[in-house]
Amino acid sequence: MKSFTDERDEHCADEIWVLEHQAVFTQGQAGKEEHLLATGDIPVVPVDRGGQVTYHGPGQLMMYVLLDIRRRKLGVRDLVSALENCIVLSLEPYGIEAYAKKDAPGVYINEQKVCSVGLRIRKGCSFHGLALNIDMDLSPFQRINPCGYAGLEMTDSKRLHGIQTIAEAKKQVVENFCKLLNLHPLIHKEGFNE
Repeated sequence: MKSFTDERDEHCADEIWVLEHQAVFTQGQAGKEEHLLATGDIPVVPVDRGGQVTYHGPGQLMMYVLLDIRRRKLGVRDLVSALENCIVLSLEPYGIEAYAKKDAPGVYINEQKVCSVGLRIRKGCSFHGLALNIDMDLSPFQRINPCGYAGLEMTDSKRLHGIQTIAEAKKQVVENFCKLLNLHPLIHKEGFNE
């Protein structure tokens, strides 16, 4: 993401990367050691996004948004709102009332967090994005203060009878995000690059 952002110019097409990670805690730029309670065998990786510490692992949809927000005339708040709202819209057809909070970025359901949001803006371009819990082992979140909040409860979509699989989530979340920001045309590519 950093290389893509550093090397792109004003003509470079925007990209959205969708994937899953192996078990890892990521510590944002503002991250404080006091929020790492008992990480155990899960590695802690410092990252250059905003925010504190969170957990990523199998069963969680990661969506990285590599957008030229200057070219698109978007503010950071516009982008954060679009990330949050694409999750709200994706859960709505399941009868789930999800919502964002102004003072704590992400998406919540009954005061439990289902999606974390963290961004970095460099050269007028965004990278990082969101992490939506679909069907995962939530116990690693108990080893940290998620997003810097002691006692914050995490949940996932499947437990709430919402989106059941990563494949289902990819399609809905990306489509809703693109509709909200009028990102077209979409070109889908699959594969892995190191």
